[in-house]
Amino acid sequence: MSAGSKSKPSYVYAIIGVSLVLFLIGTLGWLVINGRGITRSFKEDIEVQVVLHDNTRPELAAQLKNILEQQPFSRQVAITTREEAAKEFEKEWGEDFTELLDFNPLYSSISLRLYEPYVNEDSLSKIEQFIKQSNIVREVSYPTVVLGKMNATFRKIGIILGAISLVLFIAVVILIDNTVRLAMFSNRFLIKTMQMVGATRWFITRPFDSRAVVNGLISGVIAVVGLWVVISFAESFFYPLKALHEPMLLALLMIGIVVLGILISVISTHRSVVKYLKMHVDDLY
Repeated sequence: MSAGSKSKPSYVYAIIGVSLVLFLIGTLGWLVINGRGITRSFKEDIEVQVVLHDNTRPELAAQLKNILEQQPFSRQVAITTREEAAKEFEKEWGEDFTELLDFNPLYSSISLRLYEPYVNEDSLSKIEQFIKQSNIVREVSYPTVVLGKMNATFRKIGIILGAISLVLFIAVVILIDNTVRLAMFSNRFLIKTMQMVGATRWFITRPFDSRAVVNGLISGVIAVVGLWVVISFAESFFYPLKALHEPMLLALLMIGIVVLGILISVISTHRSVVKYLKMHVDDLY
């Protein structure tokens, strides 16, 4: 009875400790997810400009637009006529060049935005060759320099976040393991007494493992609630984060936090119980 009462405070501290480290790794996971969303947003904002030959008939331009819309790489396709291009130039620069030149030197064009997986040099090169098969296409252009720098930057960020995640994960496993083993320390005499009266190893470990599942579940739920509060506050304070919201990935992250809490709690508890079962009675003091 006294052993059980002594173990309760230790379990409380273990649950709190596990919750904190799970919350930290969950926060990092959320930052990684947001980083992925930012990467996708930047890449899908890049435009491929398809400049058409002079005097291209509107129906031919519309036909090419329809063909591009049917391709798996196309996220958004829009036609800009020569007249619309002139109006945009006038709006941006504040002058009407047609008054000086007596003609419109601009060309009709099609702006194409792609899905993220296709925004890389190899895919863009193949897309460019595909578009140039049309005889009404004068030129295909996209910001190659910006794309190269952006991909290099995102790769560096990904490596840094990956390294931090790995270090933090190892630290979390060690911290949780030590916290649980410390909680089990107060039960060492109870464990040894059960063994001395003839209880099997499975019979002894089962209640502790069951308790570990509950403790891990409670820790995971506390960490998830804390993470959800932080995410809600951050998205209300900084609205653009809401646009990057990934419900499916966030749900997987939160499920993963709970599962991780249970797994590490059970493994650490089981290891501690087995350790005390192997120890000599004199070594328990």
